Amino acid sequence: MSQNSLEIKKQFLDFFASKGHKIVPSAPVVVKGDPTLMFTNAGMNQFKDFFLGNANAIDTRVANSQKCLRVSGKHNDLEEVGHDHYHHTLFEMLGNWSFGDYFKRDAILWAWELLTDVYKLNKDRLYVTVFEGDEASNIPFDQEAFDIWAEVISPERILKGNKKDNFWEMGDTGPCGPCTEIHFDLRSDEERQQLSGATLVNNDHPEVIEIWNNVFMEFNRKADGSLVNLPARHVDTGMGFERLVRVIQNKKSNYDTDIFQYIIRKTESLSGKNYGENEAQDIAFRVIADHIRAVTMVIADGQIPSNAGAGYVVRRILRRAVRYGYSYLGFESAFMHELVAELADYFKDSFTEIIQQKDFIARVIKEEENSFFRTLSTGIQRLNNYFSENPGKNIAGSVAFELYDTFGFPIDLTDVIARENGLTLDHAGFEAALQEQKNRSKADAKKELGDWVVVNENSEETFCGYDQTSVKTDISRFRTVSVKGKSLTQIVLGDSPFYAESGGQVGDCGWLIGDDGERIEIIDTQKENKLHICITESVIKNSNQLFTAEVDAHSRLMISSNHSATHLMHSALREVLGEHVAQKGSLVNDKALRFDFSHFGKMSDDELQKVEVRVNQKIRENISLKEYRNLPIEEAKKMGAMALFGEKYGEFVRAIEFDRQYSIELCGGTHVKNTGEIGLFKILSEGSVSAGIRRIEAVTNEKAWEFYNEKIAQLDALSGILNGSKNVIESVEKLLDENMKLRAELEKFQLQQVAQVKDFLKGRIQQGKCSYIAEKVELPNAEAAKQLCFQLKQEHSNLVTVLVYEIDSKPGISVYIDENLVQSEGWNASQWVRDWGKFIQGGGGGQPFFATAGGKNALGIEQVLEAASNLLG
Repeated sequence: MSQNSLEIKKQFLDFFASKGHKIVPSAPVVVKGDPTLMFTNAGMNQFKDFFLGNANAIDTRVANSQKCLRVSGKHNDLEEVGHDHYHHTLFEMLGNWSFGDYFKRDAILWAWELLTDVYKLNKDRLYVTVFEGDEASNIPFDQEAFDIWAEVISPERILKGNKKDNFWEMGDTGPCGPCTEIHFDLRSDEERQQLSGATLVNNDHPEVIEIWNNVFMEFNRKADGSLVNLPARHVDTGMGFERLVRVIQNKKSNYDTDIFQYIIRKTESLSGKNYGENEAQDIAFRVIADHIRAVTMVIADGQIPSNAGAGYVVRRILRRAVRYGYSYLGFESAFMHELVAELADYFKDSFTEIIQQKDFIARVIKEEENSFFRTLSTGIQRLNNYFSENPGKNIAGSVAFELYDTFGFPIDLTDVIARENGLTLDHAGFEAALQEQKNRSKADAKKELGDWVVVNENSEETFCGYDQTSVKTDISRFRTVSVKGKSLTQIVLGDSPFYAESGGQVGDCGWLIGDDGERIEIIDTQKENKLHICITESVIKNSNQLFTAEVDAHSRLMISSNHSATHLMHSALREVLGEHVAQKGSLVNDKALRFDFSHFGKMSDDELQKVEVRVNQKIRENISLKEYRNLPIEEAKKMGAMALFGEKYGEFVRAIEFDRQYSIELCGGTHVKNTGEIGLFKILSEGSVSAGIRRIEAVTNEKAWEFYNEKIAQLDALSGILNGSKNVIESVEKLLDENMKLRAELEKFQLQQVAQVKDFLKGRIQQGKCSYIAEKVELPNAEAAKQLCFQLKQEHSNLVTVLVYEIDSKPGISVYIDENLVQSEGWNASQWVRDWGKFIQGGGGGQPFFATAGGKNALGIEQVLEAASNLLG
C-alpha cells in the first residue's frame, strides 16, 4: 500500500530535521508588510529579509511546508487550473533553506538522498537541469552543479537549461542566481522506450514534470540590470507537495491522490454525478476541488471576499468554482460551503486555523455563493432583455464586458447563452475592452524604484519609536521612487522613531531636521518586509549629516489612543457578545478607529451601550500599560495573550496588557501609557461588512469630545428654535404630532381635489381613433396624475389619457394607454413621452401602457396637447 500524503510530508520534515534544520511553521498565505506581494507565492517569501540583507537569520538552516497561492501577476495559473492535472491555485511548497550556511553540494546531494533513499523513487525516471550560462549577462555555465550531479546520476540525465528555466530572480531587482531542477518521468515503460524523457523536460508534457527546484542565490540584480555578488550565498529550494505525492503514489493526475480525492468524493455526493464520466464534468470536479482549498485557506488567514485587492482575487476564485458547478454539475444553489468540514478534518494537524474557524469559514463562503447565484440570475435577465430589445443581433463586446466588469457575470457563460440563442459573441471587442481596462490599471499602479543609495554601511537600522518620539540619528540609505509620475524619496534611518504602517495602524508622520538646518517633512512611514521606510516629497540636499528625527507627537497620541481603545473594545465585545468574537481587521489613525470582528448578527442598542460603558469604565480606571518585549510566544500564550488568525508570529513576540484579567494581546503597535490618556470613547456606527463580519467605527480623545460638543451645540440650537424649550424631545414630539395631523388634512383635501378633477375629465372624453382625454390639469403632485390615469382606466375601457400639468413651475406629462390598444395599435406610452418631452425641454420614459416625462419649459404644454390631439383625433 502506498504512503498517504500526510506521511510523505512528515518524512520530508523529519529528513531535514536530521540534517540540522529547524522546522518552522508556514507563514500566512495572505501577505502583510510587503507591498510587492498580495499572497505568499513561494516558500521563500517569509525569508526575503534574510536574502535582502535586511535582517540576520537566527537559524541558518530551516525547512517547512509553506501554503502558497498563485493566481495573479507573474505566476498566474488560474485559467489553467482544472483543465490540466498539475496546476493549482493553492499548493504546499516543501522547502529547505540555507542562509549563508551550506551551498550547492549539500543541497544537491541531500535532495538526491531524500528522493532515492527515503522515497525510493526510480532513478531511471529522474532528470536534472543546470544553468547553461548567459553571455549577455556575463554568467557562466554552472559547472559546479553539473559536477556534483555527475557524482550520483549519469551525465546524459543532466540537461542544460536556459535563463528562463534555470536562472531564478525575485523580481526586476534583488537577489537571484542559477537553479537546478529535478524532473520525473511518469510515462509507461513502453512510452519511455519509444522516446527519451530528456526531450520532454520543460516542454509542458503532462507526465514529465518538475518536482523540485534548488535555487542558489549568488547575485543581486540592480536597477540598471547589472549583477553584483551577494555578501553571503543562500540556498532556496521548493518542491511541489501535490506533484511529489502524485509521483510517489504513481497517479496519472494530482487530483487522483488522497490530497484531493476526499473533496471529489464529497462533490459527487452533493451533485449526484460521478468523476470520470466525461471531460467537461471532470474539469468542473477538479476546479471545485482546487478552489475550495484556496478559498478556505485564505479566509482562514483573515482575507474576506470583496471587490478590491486580495479580497477580489478570493471572490474570483470562488465564483469560478461556483460557475463550473452551475454549468457542468447542475448546482443551482450554494454547495461549496459544504466542503469546508472535509478540509478542516484533512488539515486538522498541519493547519489548525481551519478547524478552529470552520463554521465561520463555511458561513462566509455560503453567503458569497448566494450572492453570486443572484448575480447569475441578474446577468441572465439582462441578457434576455438584450435579446428582446435587439432581436437577432449578436452580443457586442462592450455589452459582454459591462456584464463581466460591472455585474461579475462570467464571459464564458455569456458565450454559452449566446450560442444557445443562435447568436455569437464579439470576443475581439470584449478582449479589447478588457485590455483597455488592464492598461489603465497598470498605468495607475506603475511604480518605478531606484537603487538604494547607501550612506552608512554600518548603520543598524533599528526602530526606537516605542520609547522615543525624538532622536538624533543618521540616514542609512535612501532611494527615489516614481508613483504615477510623482517623485518621492524613501529614507531608512539608522535609528528611527517613526512607526511604519502595519497591523491596521497607520504610519507616523513628522520631520527630519538636519544639523545644518535642512528640514524634511515625513508624510508617511511604510514597512517593506522588516524595513521602516520614511516617505517624503522633499529632495535630500545633504544626506551626510546628523538629523533630529521628530514624530508628530500630537498625531501619535491620537493614534495611540485609538489603538489602545481598540484593545479595550475587543475585550468588551467578547464580554458582551461571547468569546466567539475575534478580530478580522482594523484601521487605526489619528481621527478614528475601525474594528472588524466575527459575529453573525446586528448588535442591539443595548449591547452597543454595554460595550461603550465598559470601555469608558476601563478608561476611567486609568490602567497602566504593561508591555512585554521579546516574550517567548509559548509563554505569551500561557499568559492568555490573544493572537490573530492570519498574522505571522516569530518565536519572540510583543504583548500589550491593560489589566491581565481584562486585556492582553499580541501587538506591534503604539499605545498610551495608561488608559486615562484615551479620555473618552464613543461608538459612531455598527454594521455588516460581509457574511459573519461586523464593523464598529468609533472615536476617542479629542474627536470624541468634538462629537459630543457638536451634538450639544445642535441640541442648544434646536432648543432656541423651540423658543428655549426645557424639554426638547417633548417639544419635537408635539411638533411631529401636529405635522402628522396637518398632513392628514392636506391629503384629505388633495383627494377631494383629485376627485373633482376626475369628474371634470370624465366630461372631457373625446372620440377619435379611440376614446381619449388630452387636458391640462391642476394637481398637487405627479403621483396624483398617475392615480387619475388608473382611476379613469377602471371606469372606461379602451381609453387613452394624456395629462399635462405644472408643479412648482415645472411642467410634466403623464400618459396612460389601455393595454388592449397597446396590443392592437402598437402604441407605446414610453415612446410618446420621449417625443413630446422635447416640447417642454425634458424627457422621460416608462412602460408601453404608462409613462411620464418632466421638463423645464412650461410654454411647451400646449404643443404637447396639440400633438396628442393630432395623433388621437
